[in-house]
Amino acid sequence: MCSLMKLRKPFFFCCSNSLTSLSLRRLSSTLSAQPSSSSSSSSSSSHQTSSTFIHPSAIVHPNALISQGVSIGPFCTVGSSAKLGHGCQLHPGSHIFGNTELGEHCILMTGSVVGDDLPGHTVVGCNNIIGHHAVVGVKCQDLKYKPGDECFLDIGNNNDIREHSSIHRSSKSSDRTVIGDNNLIMGSCHIAHDCKVGNNNIFANNTLLAGHVMVEDYAHTAGAIVVHQFCHIGSFSFIGGGSVVSQDVPKYMMVTGERAELRGLNLEGLRRRGFTTAEDLDK
Repeated sequence: MCSLMKLRKPFFFCCSNSLTSLSLRRLSSTLSAQPSSSSSSSSSSSHQTSSTFIHPSAIVHPNALISQGVSIGPFCTVGSSAKLGHGCQLHPGSHIFGNTELGEHCILMTGSVVGDDLPGHTVVGCNNIIGHHAVVGVKCQDLKYKPGDECFLDIGNNNDIREHSSIHRSSKSSDRTVIGDNNLIMGSCHIAHDCKVGNNNIFANNTLLAGHVMVEDYAHTAGAIVVHQFCHIGSFSFIGGGSVVSQDVPKYMMVTGERAELRGLNLEGLRRRGFTTAEDLDK
């Protein structure tokens, strides 16, 4: 054991030093020349936002398009058709596959997977966060999907997709899965093929949307709810925890139950969104 320790110590430090020096060389080689500035603070800010860093252990295909200010951490994978917008961050062990485009300032947390090596594309807008071990833009779980068909996922801006969530591409080339802007999709949610999700929705943990579900804007689900395929969830509605939704949910309404039933107006939700009592009574 002592002899092993003696052998191991210099080897570790040798690898550590070589990786550090290689990392520094890679970083210095990717720094772009900065224009002169009258202010040292503005020059420093410009320098930080324009630099690109790729960790030596990351696997980045030479055909991938990497914008300025991108940071790619250890053990990440970036495929040949990937496009990364300005300021994107890939935390250790995150991966981008297939024809996938990330807008500016997206963040992939550790273990997240975006895109798949399938015909079609995954497009993610700006300022999105893909949580730990979330899987976004992979093949759907629909037996109608035929290998080789194009399939699509389009995601807007400012979405927070939390840990262990999954969002699948469309089941056919004539359709697409769509997520709008400013949605909070909490941990372990699932959005299946061909769903259409609007803007400013909140899906609590373990919200499960089957295929072809449509959710308008400002809808709110409590935890552990299931929505049957092809259902339509109206704007400003609320679905109570543990509900199974097998029919459409009208706008402004609150539903709950093992087979969800109408329970009246979503009064609290409407008030939080600035509706007055007179407007509530007119619904």
